[in-house]
Amino acid sequence: MEKKELLENLNILAQKTNEQWMMGLEKRKIKELEFHNRDRDVKFQEKISKDTYDKIYGNRKFYKTVELSTKYVDNWIKKNAEGKVFLDYACGNGFNAIKAAKANASLSIGIDISDVSVNNAKTTAKENGVEANTFFVQGDAEKTELPDNSIDVIICSGMLHHLNLSYAFYELRRILKSGGKILAVEALDYNPIIKLYRLTTPDMRTEWEKAHILSYKDIKFAKRFFVVKNIKHWHLFSIMGVYLPSLLSFFNSLDKIILKIPLINKMSWMFTFELHKND
Repeated sequence: MEKKELLENLNILAQKTNEQWMMGLEKRKIKELEFHNRDRDVKFQEKISKDTYDKIYGNRKFYKTVELSTKYVDNWIKKNAEGKVFLDYACGNGFNAIKAAKANASLSIGIDISDVSVNNAKTTAKENGVEANTFFVQGDAEKTELPDNSIDVIICSGMLHHLNLSYAFYELRRILKSGGKILAVEALDYNPIIKLYRLTTPDMRTEWEKAHILSYKDIKFAKRFFVVKNIKHWHLFSIMGVYLPSLLSFFNSLDKIILKIPLINKMSWMFTFELHKND
């Protein structure tokens, strides 16, 4: 598909009114929309108390320890985005789409259920000087309305567990070109301490999200749609960098060794994997 034709399709999607777009959305998806609108509303964050902030956003401190996986993802985008039609699938505030645009993607698209996120992404793209080759639109990741075989490269960063994978994997395969690839970045559902933390911090997640953190059963299911490659595990000891930041480099070094060991690697906080459409 030509870039011009794809842009025409995106412009049609962007012209939908909020009422038209919301029509027919399942209750589950409306709850996700409301949750993520609140989650990414800067004005909301500024007016709440510190106790409320910690209750809702307290897990953000752990993301200060993810430099290893962040570097891997950034390098992956730089390697795969140039000259390609790139999709940041359920893009949030659009940071990965913006990175792809800076890596000279032919067109970098972000789609997200949250209109607050889409507006944040548009503002950030403009601030970063990549407005010309980015396009952000509100949409349903399980039914994107993008054309068949229209996308070269996709990133799914921390969002597959918000979706019904029976629909999401089918949709990803439909819109991905033959020979295209996807990078998924997800939390992993095995470490009992991390699972307990999720259960005891209910305001940080939707009910659907808590119940659908990915495991290797989801990798097995993904193989019905794609060839799965390059599974990597991230962050076990590095989580302690929240409490001992001066030792983060040491913890990262431990993770590089320990998380190569089978079974132990399933105790990691996150994992990444690639999905390839080879036919």
